[in-house]
Amino acid sequence: MYLPIPQQHDCASAWREAVRQVDARSGHSAYNVIIDVVDPLASTTRLDPRIAAVDDFLNAFDKSVETVANTIMPAGLYRRYGAPAFFDVFHQKVLPKVQRNNRWSGYYFERMTRVPNPPEQPINQLWDIVERIRDNNVRALNKFELTVFDPARDVDDSPYGGQCLSYMSFKLLPGATKTLALTAVYRNHFYIEKLLGNLIGLGRLMEFVAKEGGVSVGNLTVVSTHAEIDQPGKCKRPAINGLLTRFDQECLALGATQSSSNGNSSTFGSTIADSP
Repeated sequence: MYLPIPQQHDCASAWREAVRQVDARSGHSAYNVIIDVVDPLASTTRLDPRIAAVDDFLNAFDKSVETVANTIMPAGLYRRYGAPAFFDVFHQKVLPKVQRNNRWSGYYFERMTRVPNPPEQPINQLWDIVERIRDNNVRALNKFELTVFDPARDVDDSPYGGQCLSYMSFKLLPGATKTLALTAVYRNHFYIEKLLGNLIGLGRLMEFVAKEGGVSVGNLTVVSTHAEIDQPGKCKRPAINGLLTRFDQECLALGATQSSSNGNSSTFGSTIADSP
């Protein structure tokens, strides 16, 4: 049982097509949804009106695309302090301000960069991957794994909460220029509140690893083992339909703009094979 989404060029297009197909399923949910994004760094801010449409919708419920993306990769912190210095800034200054209690599932970035082993010698999984990518003596191109699920934190009797992103596998694709690919596996995935921010955050994480490792950014693949068209703030279905209508209108406007500037037609949100 799986649902392959046609390959998309950017995160916004991938979000819309995944929502479209999952929304059409019984119960507005699906299992083992596979999303592939060719360029996860393209058009990832509110300057893209499609991103703004989703962000405006989430803002009404005190949520945002950027907040979700930052749980995966605090890009602003990285730009300000650089690596590896920004790891300490995150753990010493940022995390204490946002951490709620011992049952809080935590920022994904925290789990990537501090695994107790023992607590006085934590493992930074993310930086370890960067250093091994840099190392010319490392011959295996498919051995850059990063676990997010933590049985000590996440196995309990609660039917709610906890981590949704479980696991990531980076790969270096062989070629004249090494290219970084990433596959991320989600236990459970809210497609309205979380998916777009997740895709953008994962793309920024890839950008960080690629930049520090001296390689190029390639495809992002996400597997949602369970996906649903959630209703943030318990909003009604007409509100979701209104969001999708606005998003599609922005796609049409962008397509018209591109057609005018390029002299040929274009359809945003189409599969990559049909994109200019």
